[in-house]
Amino acid sequence: MFDLNQLRCFVTVAEELHFGRAAARLNMTQPPLSRQIQVLEHIIDAPLLERTSRSVRLTPAGRSFFPEARRILKLAESASQVARRIALGKTGSLKIGFTAAAAYGFLPDLIAAARSRLPEVDFSLKEMVSGDQFEALTTGQIDAGLLRPPIARPEFASRRVVAEPLLAAIPKKHPLAAAETVSIKDFDDQPFVMYSPYEARYFHDLLVSMFTRADVLPRYVQHLSQIHSILAMVRAGLGVAIVPVELFMVWRRDHENQLLPALIEIATEIAGPHLRGD
Repeated sequence: MFDLNQLRCFVTVAEELHFGRAAARLNMTQPPLSRQIQVLEHIIDAPLLERTSRSVRLTPAGRSFFPEARRILKLAESASQVARRIALGKTGSLKIGFTAAAAYGFLPDLIAAARSRLPEVDFSLKEMVSGDQFEALTTGQIDAGLLRPPIARPEFASRRVVAEPLLAAIPKKHPLAAAETVSIKDFDDQPFVMYSPYEARYFHDLLVSMFTRADVLPRYVQHLSQIHSILAMVRAGLGVAIVPVELFMVWRRDHENQLLPALIEIATEIAGPHLRGD
């Protein structure tokens, strides 16, 4: 099979139609240039050039082969440039998982900043609960996740990007909605939309611990895993809720995506305004 150097020699001669000028462009002497053309013609099993003492012309086979040879050289150069830019972390793709709460504030800020800083990168976003994101990170379906703690797995690195105080979610017509302040005691015997003990175990256990310490016993009317679903139930008047807002960016320590460090750096830079709980 012919190689790129042979194609480069042929294309240069075909463009110049002169071995001397072609050799000068290639920074080589004429004999090895002629040899490369002969080898290429032998491999293809067709004459590509008609040579006389006064002129060089393309044969019909050479005229047909010429544009294809140039296209192959351009593709090879393009491929090397893409590989080089990927290695430098300038182009490629990033797959990001996120919980519903991340989409309210941090995720739009992150993607806007990332697209500005990494304009040649393709971002793929997928909404997933935290447990599913851990699995997707393990299998390589996503490169980074925006998810809820805890992250007690040694194969993952993480960085907190959102931390806000606990928020009370109360229906507009509920008596507590008119109160200037709300304490944990106010949730005693109240219909309460609670986090699922399975899909959202971290926040379920957190709230149960808070209620136990305060000797508070709400009436759980629904268990859900997503903040937007909990807020929808509150908005419908089914109960009150407490919404914790804490978010981490998580990634595999042994990741191979050259773009990931840049994404982590951007996330760290824009996390400041979202860390009001610090």
